[in-house]
Amino acid sequence: MSRLAELAVPLAVAGILLTGLLHKVNLLSAFAAGAKQGLKTAAGMIPPLVLFLAVLGMFEASGCLDALCWALKPLAGVLGIPREVMPLALLRPLSGSGSLAVFQEILAQHGPDSLIGRTASIIQSASETTFYTAALYFGAAKVSRTRYALPCSLLGDLAVITAAGILAKTLFS
Repeated sequence: MSRLAELAVPLAVAGILLTGLLHKVNLLSAFAAGAKQGLKTAAGMIPPLVLFLAVLGMFEASGCLDALCWALKPLAGVLGIPREVMPLALLRPLSGSGSLAVFQEILAQHGPDSLIGRTASIIQSASETTFYTAALYFGAAKVSRTRYALPCSLLGDLAVITAAGILAKTLFS
């Protein structure tokens, strides 16, 4: 199995080159055209990404995240989620690096084998950076009406957060 994994990329490249040669495609010009389109796409992603990161920085620096965590702590108790993971639960849909820093802090304070650490681990591994992903991909594709994509994604994040509390208690208690 290990040898097959080592050969996967070279075989894929060889297969692409062989297919191009069999179909008499000018491989160099096709590669250049693809690279040019890729650079245009990447350049289109930069403005929404910069805007999102600026707004996220202001959200954290203003203290809004802390205020929101404080306001939602009673709800965390009702849902059976340890209150200590609320900053992670709120930050995870916004920022991968920010949520990773909060996650590492939770593990340093409470340990990875604690109920809090395990709940945080489930949230960190099973949820997505919803707003970041939406801003990046919808911005790059110039989609202005996302319809149900964002509400459904946030509902999925809420399901992960709720399930994390239940699973951590059920599986590890």
